[in-house]
Amino acid sequence: MSEKRYETIAVEREGKLARLWLDRPDVHNAFNSAMIRELRAVLRDLREDAAVRIVVLSGKGKSFCAGADLNWMREIIRFSYEQNLQESLELADFLYELYALPKPTIARVNGAAIGGGAGFLSACDIVVASAEAKFGLSEVKIGLVPACIAPYVVRRTGESLARQYFLTGERIDAHRALEIGLANAVVDAVRLDTKVEEIASLLISSGPEALASCKELLRRVPGMGFEEAKRFTAEMIAGLRVSREGQEGMAAFLEKRKPQWAE
Repeated sequence: MSEKRYETIAVEREGKLARLWLDRPDVHNAFNSAMIRELRAVLRDLREDAAVRIVVLSGKGKSFCAGADLNWMREIIRFSYEQNLQESLELADFLYELYALPKPTIARVNGAAIGGGAGFLSACDIVVASAEAKFGLSEVKIGLVPACIAPYVVRRTGESLARQYFLTGERIDAHRALEIGLANAVVDAVRLDTKVEEIASLLISSGPEALASCKELLRRVPGMGFEEAKRFTAEMIAGLRVSREGQEGMAAFLEKRKPQWAE
């Protein structure tokens, strides 16, 4: 299948894995409205592509994402409130679509992830960072706040640590990012791709419908009371047990063979 051409991003498919690249290395992959629109369009395509099981998000060049593009900021500073609201809603919609994608996502953090870049990785399921990567939530330094990314960063770090880093805007090195939950794994730069491949292999060995349901479980259960959660979780597991995938998975386990989706 031929890939569409984009101005700010690139997409590569490798079997069951899709690599989604932020492709503006000359500006450290800073995002603008064009990139957000293209990212949303790609996520829609990947969501519907049954051949794609895993999505890896990374940045071309030395950086993951340096946050908002300066030229874009020069434009939006002159926008009205209504125009700024529309731009912000586009970003908020993208982050939620990334977070709620019914396929596992891995952020491959190869370098700086600042501001919105830290939000991009926080909306992914698993974050693998180079030991050389730097993180920052420094919006307060220019009189702004990490607003649209807040739901995802707070879910990763918890409120106490989010308060510290949102308010101080201090830089975070990779090992501190691991300690506070912004990253799930930190490896030397030369091992970054190997670690991503290891995690992708683990994910591909699991049932695709089960993974999608697991993401729904994680997304919805924290906001439920116990009574609602009891019914929701019981219905989910009952449905999976009688599904084609669930039947195949349990049969493969009992027969000591690989399930069809892992072959």
